[in-house]
Amino acid sequence: MWKNSIIFSGITLILLVFSINSLNNDVSLEFLLENSRPHIGAVYPSEIGIGGETIKIAVIDTGVNFEHPDLLGIGENGKIVGGYDFIENDNFPQDTNGHGTQVAGIIAADGETTGIAPKSKILAYRVSEDGEAVSSDLIIKAIKQAMADEADIINISLGVDIIHDEIDYAVNEAVKNGIVVVAAAGNSGPDNETIGSPGANPNAITVGATYNDIDSSIVSTLQIGEEQFQVLPMLGTEIISEKIIEEIEFGGFGREQDLEYLDVKNKILLVERGGEVEDEVVFFSEKEYVAANSGAKAIIVFNNEPGIFYGELMHEFIPENYVPSIPAVSITQDDGLKIKKMLNTKTIGTIDVFNHPDFVAMFSSRGPVSPFYGKPDLVAPGVFVKTTSLGEKYNITSGTSYAAPHIAGAVALLLEKNPEFTPHEIKSKLITTSNLVTDPFGNEFPMNIGGAGRVNVTNAFNSELLILPSNLRFDLSTEKNSQTKNLHLNLDKLDNQLEIKFSDFVNVNFDYNLEDNFIQVTSQLVSNETGEFEGRLFILHNGITHQIPIHVRVSDATVNIIEENDELFFEILKPLEWTYAKISAVNKETLEKDSISFSSKSNSPLKIYKSGDYWIEAKISTDENTFDVYDSIKINLLSENEKSVFYYLEEIERPVLILSIITVLVGIFGVRMLRN
Repeated sequence: MWKNSIIFSGITLILLVFSINSLNNDVSLEFLLENSRPHIGAVYPSEIGIGGETIKIAVIDTGVNFEHPDLLGIGENGKIVGGYDFIENDNFPQDTNGHGTQVAGIIAADGETTGIAPKSKILAYRVSEDGEAVSSDLIIKAIKQAMADEADIINISLGVDIIHDEIDYAVNEAVKNGIVVVAAAGNSGPDNETIGSPGANPNAITVGATYNDIDSSIVSTLQIGEEQFQVLPMLGTEIISEKIIEEIEFGGFGREQDLEYLDVKNKILLVERGGEVEDEVVFFSEKEYVAANSGAKAIIVFNNEPGIFYGELMHEFIPENYVPSIPAVSITQDDGLKIKKMLNTKTIGTIDVFNHPDFVAMFSSRGPVSPFYGKPDLVAPGVFVKTTSLGEKYNITSGTSYAAPHIAGAVALLLEKNPEFTPHEIKSKLITTSNLVTDPFGNEFPMNIGGAGRVNVTNAFNSELLILPSNLRFDLSTEKNSQTKNLHLNLDKLDNQLEIKFSDFVNVNFDYNLEDNFIQVTSQLVSNETGEFEGRLFILHNGITHQIPIHVRVSDATVNIIEENDELFFEILKPLEWTYAKISAVNKETLEKDSISFSSKSNSPLKIYKSGDYWIEAKISTDENTFDVYDSIKINLLSENEKSVFYYLEEIERPVLILSIITVLVGIFGVRMLRN
């Protein structure tokens, strides 16, 4: 049985170890989940009497503690109305780890804590015993069982660290059957391309994690001149009332002997992580203490290896009564060495430490996962969330595992209000009504980090617009410098009701035309700058700003696609000196992929056997370079009355076809023998 690492929040996060210690004293632990509810606008539905009462949500996880008072009861009259234990192979998926109970509590707790959809019901499927590994086979079995049990929503806060075709197929089947699938992005950030299955599936709603709306959701910034540096506040650092604007001084490793002959009073101290000799331990608390006693206003610790790190000032080895007194932040090795070089002349830095609940957590996994669609789709609170645990206890936890159930609960509320919505319509409603998320400097997070934005349930409830698709992708080149895409809106009399604008693109202009229930969006390339670019289309209607992510690719190569008799012919217009090409067509619904390779001397068509929307991916090679080209096309095969017998024969599996022919021949021979 093939096993992969499970995406559980508590395994990789330093945040969890010190979460309770990091909370300010004036923050009541009783209301941490309740803080995330209003932050995502999930209180409003309960005010109008909607709590997800008619909705069943499958939690595929470590089981659920159905003896917890906030999740009490298993069976028809309980909160847990069904499920299955795939570990013990029985009908009692009792949680012995806690992860699944925490997920279920965020969705549906109804007691001391209040979940996002407190009146919804849970189907619990236990597929992991210890919360450290899970069989991909069990995930698939649980998805199929959830379909059989008529779940409305499936929440999967676990997964594998690769793209898994069988899991993707199961997710596709669930969505095809009207079930909304919500998946955690994973906790492998901040590296890109770290989302595996099922989060990588285009039909799932994939969720990254932001901070929660509490005082301890703090971030920090460092700016030198016009340059902005990414820094992380160390655990124990508190919000400051005013920015610190002072000269930066380098202080070795930040030990007493390093600062003995330095004047760091009223300065920002830059030091290196670790010590002078191998295995020398110099705690961050010691560096902060020495810096503060020397009069420094703040301390920056740069890493002694690539990447950034979470540092903690509060730990078991600190002296009694130690309290941090100046801001302490961490920075990457590269940035630290860069700043150190700046100090050859007087260098002024600006440090700020403040509350920022919409900051995307560093651990949250990033896209991209495909050239055809973006991931994650949305973000939600996933840091310092109070929820149900084993026994009758509660836990404060962090991870994308706990961001996903915020979305699952939001889906439950929307489905109760709009039971006719399809999974794609639900997904679009949440994406287009979300709030943009920004880094500490106010810069919008790239979509491979923050998705469309942070979910806003109130906006989704009050929006009268349903927009499909929920994003736009344009593929342009110097030879193909314009492209038009359609957005369908479910409103009549669109004229004079909508305010439409686009964010700025450096190399593309956009225009639009309203026609019936469609907005025709046209992109026009205005420069030859190649690469990938992103922005937004904003539609204001009845006080709600709807936003549609836009992704633009500009290539040096151009491929013209010609459809003829259910075949795709490819004309490569640029580069002229191309020698070899590999072109693939991917069915958007099934993700099935067909490819063809050919040279400049022998071009061949690609046969298409099924109607639908297709993504086209082309790799065009010259003697020196390979160019990527992307496009999309809608294929409508011959109508039913036009298709020949031979067309249908091509649709039949070869073994079935052979068996059928043999059966017919045997039957004919048998009839003749009887007649004789």
